[in-house]
Amino acid sequence: MPEMPEVQGLVDFLRERVTGLEITRVSVANIAALKTYDPPVQALQGSEITGAARHGKFLDLSATTEAGSVHLVFHLAKAGWLRWYDQLPATLIKPGRTPIALRVALSDGSGFDLTEAGTKKSLAVYVVRAPSDVPGVARLGPDPLDPAFGRATFASLLAGKRTQIKGVLRDQMIIAGVGNAYSDEILHAAKMSPYALAASLDEADVDRLYAAMTETLAEAVAEASGKPPAELKDAKRRGMRVHGRRGETCPVCGDTVRSVFFADNSLEYCPTCQTGGKILADRRLSRLLK
Repeated sequence: MPEMPEVQGLVDFLRERVTGLEITRVSVANIAALKTYDPPVQALQGSEITGAARHGKFLDLSATTEAGSVHLVFHLAKAGWLRWYDQLPATLIKPGRTPIALRVALSDGSGFDLTEAGTKKSLAVYVVRAPSDVPGVARLGPDPLDPAFGRATFASLLAGKRTQIKGVLRDQMIIAGVGNAYSDEILHAAKMSPYALAASLDEADVDRLYAAMTETLAEAVAEASGKPPAELKDAKRRGMRVHGRRGETCPVCGDTVRSVFFADNSLEYCPTCQTGGKILADRRLSRLLK
């Protein structure tokens, strides 16, 4: 799933590449991906793109029309991506027979597709007058890389939560932009078990976790900056120390990276760095090996 760093990389690319261009055509190939009807998607046609922004893991293209401002907001979900073309293909897309959910054509001949692999379709597209009209955007917690998001704010979000810290980091209503991959990386950098309860963390734990979160995300955003969409996924994989590296060697201590499997995903961690050498049981067994 694209998370904050990759989405920010897409934002940076699009801001530089499409600002000032006109949207000449929008083609919807998967009508289920389009979550709004007012304004209609056709309102984007003929509009001039004025900028790009990120809200958590949502990407927001702003544009102006004769009727006022309009925003194309989309969330790439677990298997979605943006495919960029310097010269958009002339072939027509056929609804129901393609991984393409939406195609946007631009006035200089370029454009992009929003695509989604697999059969479980979760990619979401919104055409709205303001980003806050998107329910998921309106519910977002603070952005951890916002200069106003300090250690005190972070501590206040954790206080009293009898929830595993892995889940807290991934909850978009608590902290915006972090998903499964970067929560693994943050917890590894903080030397913290994914099962630790947020409310149980002492001051030193909070200090360590806050530093790990901000440094991990800042480094990943910097790595994504300036890369075209086609290179962002590989850059993300290369930067992972534990996520997606089950069975490999931890780069910090040399232990073997382990996984815990859930119904539709997994987490990765290092026992020596994070759990005092304990091996976490598969959560489908609902217990911790002692």
